[in-house]
Amino acid sequence: MRLNRFNPGSIKVRRGGGGRPGVRAGGIGCGGIAIVLIGALVFGVDPAQMVGVVEGVQQAAPQQQIPSSQPQNAEEVCTANAYSLESCNALASLNETWEPLFREANVPFDTPFLQFIQGGGINTACGPASSAMGPFYCPGDETINIDVAFYDQMAQQMGAGGDFARYYVMAHEYGHHVQTRTGLAQQVRSAQQQDPGGANQLQVRMELQADCYAGVWAGRNRNLIEPGDLEEGMRAANAIGDDTLMRSAGRQVNQESFTHGSSQQRMEWLRRGIQTGDDDQCDTFADLR
Repeated sequence: MRLNRFNPGSIKVRRGGGGRPGVRAGGIGCGGIAIVLIGALVFGVDPAQMVGVVEGVQQAAPQQQIPSSQPQNAEEVCTANAYSLESCNALASLNETWEPLFREANVPFDTPFLQFIQGGGINTACGPASSAMGPFYCPGDETINIDVAFYDQMAQQMGAGGDFARYYVMAHEYGHHVQTRTGLAQQVRSAQQQDPGGANQLQVRMELQADCYAGVWAGRNRNLIEPGDLEEGMRAANAIGDDTLMRSAGRQVNQESFTHGSSQQRMEWLRRGIQTGDDDQCDTFADLR
């Protein structure tokens, strides 16, 4: 995907590091469930334990409205390596795509921060977090957090390489920011607290909507899409489906344990967003009303 180089004044970034690693944060996106497989295959962690951790993390509400670190110079932070530059380019494009949509709807909008995790752990407004959790969005400080080393893990361990696959990760996490700004994220958290038995199903719908929002961004920038990009995106969506991760980890597929949706569901909602470019087509909660 041919993204323009970011304008340093158009994005907000931080360089995180120095916090103690932890397992608590809010709004975990596609990286969170992906780390279940990585933990099982690379670190020998029991995947059942890892799934339990991720499920708990996803349902956590923000604790403090305290930024994890001060804003920093975007040019300096973003040019640290090729992946950080790519992520900043994606953030700028996502801002350019979503800001006008909120403006047209007369809904207040502020762009998210992008924080690069360094040194293993950081403190966020959602609590301490670590690189091992994968990319995640924290609604407490409206920040997308990522250790770009995850992209290598995604390619090597999951067969989900390519620049569009990496943009999909960023766009998915940005989708959680959209949900926060519209108020949907808070509504879902409240519903999960009222109905713990249905919490996983609600989380799946949240994640699938974020997939669709990622597709909306790509669909609205179709002129930048290159041959092979869509295939990269679909491979990534397939690789991080709950059923695929469970099978790869040697577990029996259990839909009641799903937190992000099946591979088929993730591909379908990403494809819907790309094909329509319309966020109104991303209502994964329609049949609950």
